[in-house]
Amino acid sequence: MTTTAVPPTSTQLCGVFADVNAAVAAAREAFLAFSDCSLAQRRTFINAVREAASQQERLEYMATAAVEETGMGNAHHKVLKNLYAATRTPGVEDLVMEARQGDDGLTTLEYSPYGVIGAITPTTNPTETIICNTVGMLSAGNTVVFSPHPRARRLSAWLVDVLNRAMIEAGAPENLITLIAEPTPATTTALINHPDITMLVATGGPQIVNMVLSSGKKAIGAGSGNPPAVVDETADVAKAASDIVQGASFDNNLPCTAEKEVIVVAEVLPQLMTAMRVNGAQVVSDPEELAKLRSLLLDPSGVRPNTAWVGQDAQKILRAAGIKPNQGTRLVTMVTDPSDPFVQVEMLMPVVPVVPVTDYLTAIDLAVELEHGNRHTAIMHSKDVSRLDLMARRIQTTIFVKNGPSFAGIGINGEGFATFTIAGPTGEGLTSPRSFARRRRCVLDAR
Repeated sequence: MTTTAVPPTSTQLCGVFADVNAAVAAAREAFLAFSDCSLAQRRTFINAVREAASQQERLEYMATAAVEETGMGNAHHKVLKNLYAATRTPGVEDLVMEARQGDDGLTTLEYSPYGVIGAITPTTNPTETIICNTVGMLSAGNTVVFSPHPRARRLSAWLVDVLNRAMIEAGAPENLITLIAEPTPATTTALINHPDITMLVATGGPQIVNMVLSSGKKAIGAGSGNPPAVVDETADVAKAASDIVQGASFDNNLPCTAEKEVIVVAEVLPQLMTAMRVNGAQVVSDPEELAKLRSLLLDPSGVRPNTAWVGQDAQKILRAAGIKPNQGTRLVTMVTDPSDPFVQVEMLMPVVPVVPVTDYLTAIDLAVELEHGNRHTAIMHSKDVSRLDLMARRIQTTIFVKNGPSFAGIGINGEGFATFTIAGPTGEGLTSPRSFARRRRCVLDAR
């Protein structure tokens, strides 16, 4: 897979604006025109987005350019993420009307758009989130103003241009999606407070989610997580190890859904560690090497990740710590205790600790504690259905994966639709078009 330099942001790009007011005004004008379009036309425009975003050449470009511009992630995995965002995000078909008929008349429960949505996108999934939100938000009848992460602004501008042009060619109004070319804290604040923005959606860390939640507007917050993976003594340990390594190394652990720590019943710890090695995990056990890893990957406080290493390759991390990587290593792991910062903090790196405990009940209790109430994602490997049910009820996460890799929970090689906006803090869960629509009750009186 080859890459070229990301094209520079230009005001000539379709839908890309230097000024927040101009971007919102264009999206507002587009919304008025879009409101006159039929559902059939809406489907046509969404299909144009899917086709434009899923062309192989563009998939490869988005993946390699994202790694180049953001300095994070794995290009091969990003190809898959973008493909699923384009092809498996629900469209207009998600807006199913309900009807109730009786002696007193007919009542229908319909979906209607909010208007112009302000959508803040992350550096971890820049193109995936734009594709996913474009499909979902436009399917619900809205238009969108995107505020991309500054470290992904050029690629985001390119993508908005591509998607707009594809929709216009299919007969859509101009500027159904717009983008702020040079995002800053000031432009983000201006977007959040703009009177013509009627809904806000933020995908990112706690700070940006809290900003939109305190705006006084309808807001969806897709925040961070610290997903635990529990392995009990009944599990298929070999499969659990394979799933954990696959999930935790996917896109270098950038997805908030990825396994961030493993909790295992001690009696199967040796089998799990052996199987993880077989699947590409390198176990670091030497105290001096562990000290080097912590010095490298934690900031000076010793309790937060060093952001310079977020989303980097496992072998690159090992070399930087003075540890020789094994051939084929894609995940770094170690056996440790719950107080370890690697366990407590969402590192967003292919460095996933393993914590042994005495029994499955202790494992579930610890998983609940380590998830920190984010209500995001959790994983459990067990052949005991009652234990799986118990953990699901206790941890109450938006996504709960049973006996599979974490990415199955967002529709990648798993059943169900795909999404990259997972709203734990505000409770919408895996967002789809109905998440971005109002419920309207229409009543026909038959008396």
